[in-house]
Amino acid sequence: MTFEAIDAAWWPYLFILIGGGLATDVWRFLGVHFGGRIPEESEALVFVRAVATALVAAVIGNLIVFPSGSLAETAPALRIGAAAAGFAAYLLSGKRMLVGIVAGEAVLIAGMAVGW
Repeated sequence: MTFEAIDAAWWPYLFILIGGGLATDVWRFLGVHFGGRIPEESEALVFVRAVATALVAAVIGNLIVFPSGSLAETAPALRIGAAAAGFAAYLLSGKRMLVGIVAGEAVLIAGMAVGW
């Protein structure tokens, strides 16, 4: 079966839902099933957390260095400053992630509003 197999308005959405579900949900279910049995201090779980953190850092770095869309219209200094402000707010708030995200977004939106 291919993407062009059915000519209906709903077909692309169902195709994406099935394709995305098959590719990710199996691994999520397996992770939940086996993850409950692994001690939180085990080296395997520490490694998984480190890889997940590295992937998030890579995505953020990619957005700062190689932005797309309206983010590409901002100055690199604004993007770097917003990330630094978000990280500082995260640390100063006792490592509350939401505070860091909101602070970084606020700096970015304010900078975009004044035309940086």
